[in-house]
Amino acid sequence: MRLKNKPWAKPLIEANPQWVVTEPEKLKGKWQSRFEKDQPLYIEVGMGKGRFIVEMAKKYPDRNFIGLEMQTVATGIALKKQIEATLPNLQLVCANGAGLTEYFEKDEVAGVYLNFSDPWPKTRHEKRRLTYKSFLKQYQDVMVADGHLEFKTDNRGLFEYSLASMNNYGMVFDQVWLDLHATDAVIDNVMTEYEEKFSSKGQPIYKLEAHF
Repeated sequence: MRLKNKPWAKPLIEANPQWVVTEPEKLKGKWQSRFEKDQPLYIEVGMGKGRFIVEMAKKYPDRNFIGLEMQTVATGIALKKQIEATLPNLQLVCANGAGLTEYFEKDEVAGVYLNFSDPWPKTRHEKRRLTYKSFLKQYQDVMVADGHLEFKTDNRGLFEYSLASMNNYGMVFDQVWLDLHATDAVIDNVMTEYEEKFSSKGQPIYKLEAHF
């Protein structure tokens, strides 16, 4: 979802280069230098307003996290959260998620999170879906051999498409939830803004965990 323009977003990002990277290709293979400690690196592709990645960084201080978002306004909103939290294990990237292999070296990433991605429901837009085979190849290229991908959505059509796409690509499913919030897995679940909104209305949240 495209957010309304916020004049303060770009200046805020420019004023906080310690938290936001706008030229990620320059850090390929060097991401650990952006963090206080050298720890396994996890990325969220399409972090939106940043609630999930900020909360994950709080919950798992023994991991490093990167929230990647192409929308300047959304990145600015996420940055406000990070300025308040000042988490040493979190970095934000304002760039297109289609360029992962330009930003990360092979085996540089321990895991990938995809949360409530744009479903791009029209057939002609299939290649834009973050679970399309070309994106899956990028995740495989940058992740370690035993790295895991986690995907959550409220869109059943996108979820079914993603299951088929990953299966056809040869991925192995570790677990699949058709109604995450109706299971014990919700205890350790970190929600996004969209997830809280949809689940509060009784809408099922679909989730999968898989590896290559």
